Amino acid sequence: MAKTTGNILLAADDEFLLLSIKLLLEPHFTTVKTENNPERITALFDREHFDVVVLDMNFRHGDTTGNQGRFWLKKILNHSPDTQVILITAFADIQVAVDSIKEGALDFIVKPWQNEKLLSTVKAANLISQEKRKVRQLKSQQKTLVSALDKNYEPLIGISTSIAAIRKTIEKIAPTDAEVLITGQNGTGKEVIAREIHKHSNRADGIFMTLDVGALSESLFESELFGHKKGAFTDAKEERVGRFEAAAGGTLLLDEIGNLSLPLQAKLLTVLQHKKIVRLGTNDPVDVDVRIICATNANLQAMVKEGKFREDLLYRINTVEIHIPPLSERPEDIPQLLLHFLKKYAQKYQKAYLSVPDPVLTALQKYRWPGNIRELQHAVERAVIMCEGEVLQLEDFGSIQKQMSADFTFDYLNLEKLEAWAIRKAIAKHNGNISHAAEELGLSRGALYRRMETYGI
Repeated sequence: MAKTTGNILLAADDEFLLLSIKLLLEPHFTTVKTENNPERITALFDREHFDVVVLDMNFRHGDTTGNQGRFWLKKILNHSPDTQVILITAFADIQVAVDSIKEGALDFIVKPWQNEKLLSTVKAANLISQEKRKVRQLKSQQKTLVSALDKNYEPLIGISTSIAAIRKTIEKIAPTDAEVLITGQNGTGKEVIAREIHKHSNRADGIFMTLDVGALSESLFESELFGHKKGAFTDAKEERVGRFEAAAGGTLLLDEIGNLSLPLQAKLLTVLQHKKIVRLGTNDPVDVDVRIICATNANLQAMVKEGKFREDLLYRINTVEIHIPPLSERPEDIPQLLLHFLKKYAQKYQKAYLSVPDPVLTALQKYRWPGNIRELQHAVERAVIMCEGEVLQLEDFGSIQKQMSADFTFDYLNLEKLEAWAIRKAIAKHNGNISHAAEELGLSRGALYRRMETYGI
């Protein structure tokens, strides 16, 4: 008979009791240890983990109060919350044992015990202990995974009054479970805002999941959001958990909510109202514990008037609405965003020496950025790849340069003029100290002197 994995500790002052139980359990568990001195119990836990402790309630001869057992029960659970404790007690002490269960013991066995009863109780306790450890490990892994995933996403960046107002709103609503509707043009950072809400909420240790509901077909909508049972439809070859269940305890961002058809809007509204879903192929409702955030680039108020969006659904999803202005309306955010992306891509492409001169920043602030932050991000990545010098030039940004306003003068576009400007600025900044200026520019003193001679500086 194969032994069950389990580390069992028997603690009692009665050597005969210890031997009897050990002989009973050893054929069934990988490790069974005994201890007749309770003072050594915590030291044992310092060295190893025990899945189950079978604990006598009375250690001193003649003591029938059960106080010692309750004392060591608390010590064990404080030291190792996953460990399951089974008490050994006399018939007269059953009430004390029942009270101990309220304090955290799993069960009790009355002397004289039945071997089958004791064995089945220890097996059940061992299974519970190991399951608890698995759950704790999974939660720890999830927390680590969530933290790692969050590092891959962009932070909320900006100094404009609109971004400051959005930050204030996030502070107020994040700790609540209020439904939030985030509106704004494509590329303005709606997912970034949703993640900020999640990160500052009581669900921060949970999953943040995003789903473009507008891209789902009618047939896939229920399966994707609610899940399905094996065989629920032709291609349902295995059971699948939907997004509402997968994001349990966390936040679910439903993106492009304005693209949902009216029938699908009705199904979503039902779930939001009742906080329950029914997997395809079943009739059993499942409670969902997830915060819903919706996002769209559409004007939902106008769609309601046109009969394209349900008014009751709009009221349900926009307890709080956050509107993100386009980047063209907050040019003061561009330098921070640009420098953030420059740092990111300069590191990625091993060009940590790259910098952006003020005239280039000024020029980029005058551009309209129809693709908003997403366009800026791609433009910076392209510029970093294309740049052959040590400072970014407007020509490195490709087609953006051609789309700039015609009345803006680009005399400094010439690489030589731009480099000369950067050298003059560095020398002035360091009050003529060539060594410091060369260090800032990433040049040797000799290289800087040669450039100064070339440009007549």
